[in-house]
Amino acid sequence: MSYLHSPSVHAVKRLANGSAHTSRLADGCILCEKGAKLVLLVTGKCSRRCCYCPLSSEKRGKDVFFANERKVVSVKEVLNEAELMDALGTGITGGDPLAATDRTVECIRALKRRFGKGHQMHLYTSTTDTAKIARVAEAGLDEIRFHPPMDLWRKLERSAFDSAIRRSRACGMDVGLEIPVMPGKQSELVSAIAFADERELDFVNLNELEFSETNWRALRSLGLDTKEDNEVSSGVAGSEELAFDLLSLDADIPLHYCSSSFKDGVQLRRRIKRRARNVRKPHEVLTKDGTFIKGVVETDDPARTAATIASVFEVPAKLLWIDCEKARLEVAPWVLEEIASDLKLPSYIVEEYPTSDRLEVERRPLKRR
Repeated sequence: MSYLHSPSVHAVKRLANGSAHTSRLADGCILCEKGAKLVLLVTGKCSRRCCYCPLSSEKRGKDVFFANERKVVSVKEVLNEAELMDALGTGITGGDPLAATDRTVECIRALKRRFGKGHQMHLYTSTTDTAKIARVAEAGLDEIRFHPPMDLWRKLERSAFDSAIRRSRACGMDVGLEIPVMPGKQSELVSAIAFADERELDFVNLNELEFSETNWRALRSLGLDTKEDNEVSSGVAGSEELAFDLLSLDADIPLHYCSSSFKDGVQLRRRIKRRARNVRKPHEVLTKDGTFIKGVVETDDPARTAATIASVFEVPAKLLWIDCEKARLEVAPWVLEEIASDLKLPSYIVEEYPTSDRLEVERRPLKRR
């Protein structure tokens, strides 16, 4: 059968922000779409050196441990972050999680114990070590997504990935491929999909190729550029168009194209909204985008400033918060808007993400006395 020229027998179903799929989505993707999955980076280490790897310089090649945006040092902190966002599942990523198999197994077991067998867990790997695969399966992993390097896409049936996939299926896990849509590599991508189809895997996920701080030189050296659109985008020109060509292949295996804007505009936004509902303090205003609006007073003595504002302006204590980490006083924004002109200290209305790093989005100064 020619996968290149046969029309698809499956209708393409559109998702938000340009993503689409045929047939059914992988179980892990369903929860990701809802923003209900903890993103667990077990390590930044990986034995592969893929030119398109988008991992940040803070994580790439380093033995670091993150639960969502929070840098952690223990499984206890991982469980806490999962609770803060009411996680229904976990996506384990890297680097390559199987480069830190002991830590990965410990996390899987702990999350399953805390949240039950229904806590769906998927893992990305480019490892073919069947002993490591058996260990994560025994620990309770539900779904494994193999990420073979680009030079093997044409010959997966003659690679170690074939036996690794067979072993994974024998362990009872859902098994799929997850690969980036590299412009100019249509025949290689078709070969990988044909292999997955012939082996009756559960899905193939096709990710929009995107530029990052660590891969842009390598991608530019291949003649690739950012796509032209009306919004600032890190997506690579031609990746999306090729992805939709691949979705039209006559393949029985479910295909899913995930755009870079879907990850940021849908998955991330919904995930941080889940966390925001649990961590919001009385002085913070939750926006429709899941960010917090708050007032900030820059002061060398937050406690004394809070006491003064509470006394002079009769502000309830619950509308004041001493931020020890950032050494500042936070005030309900509607209160600070009213009293800022009577303060000698610099005051701002600030918008932040509700993530552990509390990334600041915007800061607007208020007039002071």
